[in-house]
Amino acid sequence: MKNALKCLPVVALLILAGNLQAQVTVPTSADGEDYLNTVTTAVPFLRIAPDARGGSMGDVGIATSPDGASIFWNNAKFAFHEENSGLAITYTPWLSNLVNDIFLAYLNGFWRTDELSVVSGSLRYFSLGNITFTDQNGQVLQDFRPNEFALDFGYARKLSDNFSTGLVLKYIYSNLASGQFVNGIPIKPANGVAADISVFYTGEVEMGSKDAFINAGANIANLGNKVTYTSSTERDFIPTNLGVGASIGVNFDEYNKLAWSIDFNKLLVPTPDTTDIDPANGIPDYKELSPVSGVFSSFSDAPNGFSEELNEITIGTGLEYWYNNQFAVRGGFFFEDPTKGGRQFFTLGLGLKYNVFGLDFSYLIPSSNQQNPLDNTLRFTLSFDFEALASDAEPAE
Repeated sequence: MKNALKCLPVVALLILAGNLQAQVTVPTSADGEDYLNTVTTAVPFLRIAPDARGGSMGDVGIATSPDGASIFWNNAKFAFHEENSGLAITYTPWLSNLVNDIFLAYLNGFWRTDELSVVSGSLRYFSLGNITFTDQNGQVLQDFRPNEFALDFGYARKLSDNFSTGLVLKYIYSNLASGQFVNGIPIKPANGVAADISVFYTGEVEMGSKDAFINAGANIANLGNKVTYTSSTERDFIPTNLGVGASIGVNFDEYNKLAWSIDFNKLLVPTPDTTDIDPANGIPDYKELSPVSGVFSSFSDAPNGFSEELNEITIGTGLEYWYNNQFAVRGGFFFEDPTKGGRQFFTLGLGLKYNVFGLDFSYLIPSSNQQNPLDNTLRFTLSFDFEALASDAEPAE
């Protein structure tokens, strides 16, 4: 992709890296109702569903059965993973309807250290393609490849037969326009550190004469420092998020099982309020809050009151059917209020598992006029089971 950016490259690239749906606060009625007031943050790639399984179930994964991508959704799930180790790679094209060089790559793995503990790690790399910067006269200044990545390290521990907890520490790097200037101010990469704290519960029950399970989980993700792309004292929040989820599954017989899952998510950052501005520096007061203050204020700071706070909750729900633990069919739906971005889409997916490796696919189908960077996009995850690989490599006696 070749673009000529004459001014404010950081702003443009941040919008591109997000969901292309950020809106400013534009009231449409005198009483303040029905206005667009999307909560925006820096490094929004941290909230992109990175794996094909979760992406095929309406961006759901907080309480689903453990898999290799649990470090993103709910790291505590690893303590109940049936396998002792694994590795997975996911490739997600981004804006594939327009360009072919923007993508999200995701590498994740885990290793059980004992019966109670699992360590995990992941690398998310987001490439924004090739950019050509020009000055106001059209002279080429620089060819550049903006990119972002997050490096995660996790630990999960089983606290009882049904309950576990998890912790993830991460380093965040975002280089969107290094070497360029905005109003004479040099642009530099943004750096940050953050943590995820999660819990998970799983229990076996009976539904009629069928064996079943109930899962529940919660995850506070990306709790960390604010970041900046310049030397300015004004910094931007990262997408700290509270997610809670539940899942119910039924084993119909030896070969067939079905699970339904639902997630609720809310960003724990201040809601934009451009009417409350500090006269000393012209910066909105909500931007001057600390990350911790922003978390607590995010439950009660919406300009339109509690009803607007409820609108900031996104809902994802999905179904997953497995046959003989080898073939899966998945589907889901994601909903975001129209005043908070308006993302609404259906998802479909398939899963295949055979001894050493597994392969998952997901496909996003838009259900509204709001464009999504993943519209009609196929993404895939390839996973490996090291324990099964070692077993296959052992010579027969």
